[in-house]
Amino acid sequence: MLKTITKRVLQIIPMLFIISIISFALIKLAPGDPVNSFVTPDMNPDDVERIRQSLGLDQPIYIQYFIWLGNLLQGNLGYSIINSQPVLQQILERIPATLGLVGTSLILTLILSIPLGLVAANYENTWVDKVLNGISYIGISIPIFWFGMILIDVFSIRLGWLPSLGMRTIGVDSFWDMAEHAILPVITLTFQGCAAYYRYVRSNTINQLKEEYVLFGYAKGLSKVQVMGNHVLKNSLLPVITLLGMSLPQVITGAFITESIFSWPGMGSLGINAIFQLDYPVIMAITLFSALLLIIGNLLADLAYMIIDPRIREMG
Repeated sequence: MLKTITKRVLQIIPMLFIISIISFALIKLAPGDPVNSFVTPDMNPDDVERIRQSLGLDQPIYIQYFIWLGNLLQGNLGYSIINSQPVLQQILERIPATLGLVGTSLILTLILSIPLGLVAANYENTWVDKVLNGISYIGISIPIFWFGMILIDVFSIRLGWLPSLGMRTIGVDSFWDMAEHAILPVITLTFQGCAAYYRYVRSNTINQLKEEYVLFGYAKGLSKVQVMGNHVLKNSLLPVITLLGMSLPQVITGAFITESIFSWPGMGSLGINAIFQLDYPVIMAITLFSALLLIIGNLLADLAYMIIDPRIREMG
């Protein structure tokens, strides 16, 4: 296990370096100019050029990249081109909002999808399985932005039960007010997440129920609950661990679409604004954090495999 951890950690630096080059090049090749955010129709061309020089955008792309990389190696993520605030400060301010939203929806997704997947597999091809499959197909097929807007239309506009935008009511600073604002975005993320996780759990559980160890367990006199809970469940969780590892970058990136729809002040809305304004220091910071968390998530998933399944641990 230590060899695996060491090998994967050593791979992080070259992978992040390659990702940074590709990301920086794509940002610079994208249409648009961040200087346009400061330009007015009657502004003198010389003033526009001075703004470009002050932002360092008059340098060749490779010079801009090495300047950015040099600052990064010193622990400096740079300053936003648009508001001149430190990028790290903006990220640290937004992470709690995204962590609360994504973390809550992820916990609810696991609580709902794992038992539902086990039930559907245990009652394969019955009406229970068909109903749950139908709901999961809807969750996978419906675009998340459309589902979010439907929730806003029904529960905020028509019924007036829940707020539709923001994280807090102006002038109100309470946990319950924030929780009320989070209900609709959490439902949106949970519904889509449950559909994906449920399919994986159900499919893998069906395969596990056909294995010989299940028949052996029943032959020993174990009950269905004991077989499902002590043996089948553990083997069925392997694909879920993979999905969890892939979900870790959402702690940084947030739910871009969901946060934009509900005006949730997290990392997703910060990233969307940075993309539209070509604020490359913010985009690069979010991209690298996401890539780093993805690598760490995959590593944690592999380690979890070794802990849960002794066969993987023995094969190294």
